[in-house]
Amino acid sequence: MDDHNNHLMSTHHLPHPSSPRETLICRSCRISLESERPRAMCPFCGAFYSENAENDYNMRSRSLQIDEGLESNDNLRLPRIRPNLFRFNGFGPFLTDSIGLIHSYLASLLVRSPESESNIYLHLPPITRATIVDDHSAMRRSFIHPESPSTFDHLHRHRGSSISSSTVKSINDSESVDDNKSYSDLPREYSSMYPSPDYPKRYLNLDQFRSLVHEAHEEGDYTKLHDLYKTSFSSFVEINALFKKSQSDEEVKLHDPELQMNLVYAMFDELDNLPSFIVKSVLKGVVNSINNYQRLKPKDETRAIYMIVQLPTFSFQFSYPVFAHLLKKTVNLQGGDHQLLVHWFSRSEPEKLRKLVKRVLQFITIREFPPSNGQGLPAPGKCRWWIPCAARFLDLLNSANNKVTPNLIPYTEFYNSALDHINLMSEFNRWQNPSKHNKFSYCQYPFLLSIVAKKTILQRDSEQQMIINARKSLLNRAIYQQAPDMDVFFLNLNIRRSSLVSDSLHEIARKQIDLKKKLKVTFVGEPGLDMGGLTKEWFLLLIRQIFSEDYGMFVYHSKARCYWFSTASNGNLKEYNLIGVLMGLGVYNSIILDLHFPQACYKKLLNPPVAPKDVCKNKVGVCKFTLDHFAEVMPDVAVGLKELLAYEGNVEEDFCMTFQVSVEEFGQVQTHVLKPGGEDIPVTNRNREEYVQLYMDLILNKAIYQPFEAFYLGFHSVCTSNTILLLRPEEVEVLVCGSPTIDMDELRKVTIYDGFHEDEPIIKEFWSIIKSFSLELQRQFLRFVSGSDRVPVGGMSEMIFKISATDYNTDMLPTSHTCFNQLVLPRYKDKSTIREKLVIAISNAEGFGLE
Repeated sequence: MDDHNNHLMSTHHLPHPSSPRETLICRSCRISLESERPRAMCPFCGAFYSENAENDYNMRSRSLQIDEGLESNDNLRLPRIRPNLFRFNGFGPFLTDSIGLIHSYLASLLVRSPESESNIYLHLPPITRATIVDDHSAMRRSFIHPESPSTFDHLHRHRGSSISSSTVKSINDSESVDDNKSYSDLPREYSSMYPSPDYPKRYLNLDQFRSLVHEAHEEGDYTKLHDLYKTSFSSFVEINALFKKSQSDEEVKLHDPELQMNLVYAMFDELDNLPSFIVKSVLKGVVNSINNYQRLKPKDETRAIYMIVQLPTFSFQFSYPVFAHLLKKTVNLQGGDHQLLVHWFSRSEPEKLRKLVKRVLQFITIREFPPSNGQGLPAPGKCRWWIPCAARFLDLLNSANNKVTPNLIPYTEFYNSALDHINLMSEFNRWQNPSKHNKFSYCQYPFLLSIVAKKTILQRDSEQQMIINARKSLLNRAIYQQAPDMDVFFLNLNIRRSSLVSDSLHEIARKQIDLKKKLKVTFVGEPGLDMGGLTKEWFLLLIRQIFSEDYGMFVYHSKARCYWFSTASNGNLKEYNLIGVLMGLGVYNSIILDLHFPQACYKKLLNPPVAPKDVCKNKVGVCKFTLDHFAEVMPDVAVGLKELLAYEGNVEEDFCMTFQVSVEEFGQVQTHVLKPGGEDIPVTNRNREEYVQLYMDLILNKAIYQPFEAFYLGFHSVCTSNTILLLRPEEVEVLVCGSPTIDMDELRKVTIYDGFHEDEPIIKEFWSIIKSFSLELQRQFLRFVSGSDRVPVGGMSEMIFKISATDYNTDMLPTSHTCFNQLVLPRYKDKSTIREKLVIAISNAEGFGLE
């Protein structure tokens, strides 16, 4: 109750006798403001203060204690729950629920309504035990699986709290739910006490609507259409009366909102062709629907919100005030309603979801970067709750998108690239210290941040850690009265090319405390000064050697074009740990690595995203995978397993398999028993799913646990920052390996010339040759000039590439400075010479021309 009460605002009068203004303090975000009225809306969280509302709440709080013997609806499971019973003004039991408040800018007036409304309907119990969890390490809001120890009491306490506190994690894709099952919210014992309301009879199908539209356009008379739109959107009752498939149906289905969505979308699309007064009528109807309480059948409010939030008119700035309050009402729904919305949106058309996501992202961008014209939008300081509401709504859409495999739209569609230009470290620091700042941060909703933004945060956080560690080393030398040494600022590795792996293992093991410093590599006996190029070459050569078949640590799957851990575990665990450290150093030092792991590897790396203190008690890297993940490693075997699951004949007689599998690696066959006594247990139609799961678990988890544990700990010994919590497995792969897409036109746009001009014939011929190269030669060229054949995060446009002229002997080959992404190009006489010299140089680049 305390958390709910915190959303009210306390007031005390200023002691100044001549001023009638009052100082209001929001109990939610603790922001004070002055107002001439005892009622005002907090510009940060959107909460209202009202003495009457507070008294009414206290009254209802006391009555809650009287009825504390009744069960809370949040603590009960399917299929039925009991209602929350409150006593309203002392007049007996009354069912209650929260209502969203609306700030009606259409009338330029502040429209207010009570913080709570009466509602005799119950909410569908969450499909999973949806609850809010205060995880101070991850600082996220999550949907928790039923086995979670968290309870619904926690959700009940937090309901109505500030929406900017955390984020919603994707709903577990593996949950078992009967989507065709219907649920009735109202228990039988209350159905007679609170009979269902009667809706007005409305009948309209798609053909009738099209006929009305045609008639209106032909005659130029839009009166009938205006009346239709005005009536249909005037309230939630009217919305359900017209668009609900069956008005008498009081059950809720997860797979279908049971609305005439074809008619809905047709009416929405036609708004672009209708006079503006009809659009205004629709918006006024939405205002009335949000603001006015009406008695509805179970979940009809959720149905109406699901429909209205997709209104395309909300793409225009003049509608943003209404859209903001609609989003606020949506995110303030109960957990069961959010679950319904997630299920319904997960079954929407990809293009519809894409447009809705784009619309809300644009809403955030316009609010974050207000245009000069503004179109009558309120000042940002008066509506700071808009962005948190929009972010939480996008979180629901993101959960819906992640619920489906494959996703309805790519996860990158949720990126808001405009946020790349805000103060990202300020956002990160607010997220890192919620108790100190207690404000909204985009880091609470990492799916909104592009990979470029996340790389910026990771890079700057790494630089800060490097400075901190270097400062500690310098202070330690000062304490022991030792002379300052520049080497204390770096992780210095002295490597012999002839003993690349052993020297690297020895140096990293000896300098564990320096792993958080800037990396600097010296090849023994060579004069090269490492400005970044030698480090890149060290990574390149070391990874190539460790991944060779001679070491037997990783198996290359040619059809999948990736490496996977050997189930034979031939490698030393220290060497697996070294690979993890290398990957961590690459991310930490913003160096692209030539690694070819499947996404399953990066998913395991983030499970958990922060290494536990006691790995003996807490397993790391163990995930539940699907056949799609398995196909990234062994596509042929995955196809066979899919055929096994789909086989309609007698599996036991036709396949003659047992719970025992054989794996061939490096020319040797090893046999693994999937479960105790598995060699004698036949695979049948009944247990074949278990066989498939155990097979995948063997290859991806069980048989490689120790090598992967060493690899995991190596990576997290370097990457200990909370920035890892912001990343998806796909994003970790991009940070480690860069982008595989090569676009030489993009590289040409960012090229700087020294001694050349971009319009010179030699430069035009140079780019013509580069574009004519095969993909493999283009990769070799990138490796020659930058030390890596992968494109940096964000694409070629993120590179700084320089071409310098030299007037020396034109018989010499081109050289490069990989530290600076610089190519030194002699002034060759003709195009054929340019091509010949380039091919020779880039084909023999290792240890040559690298500085």
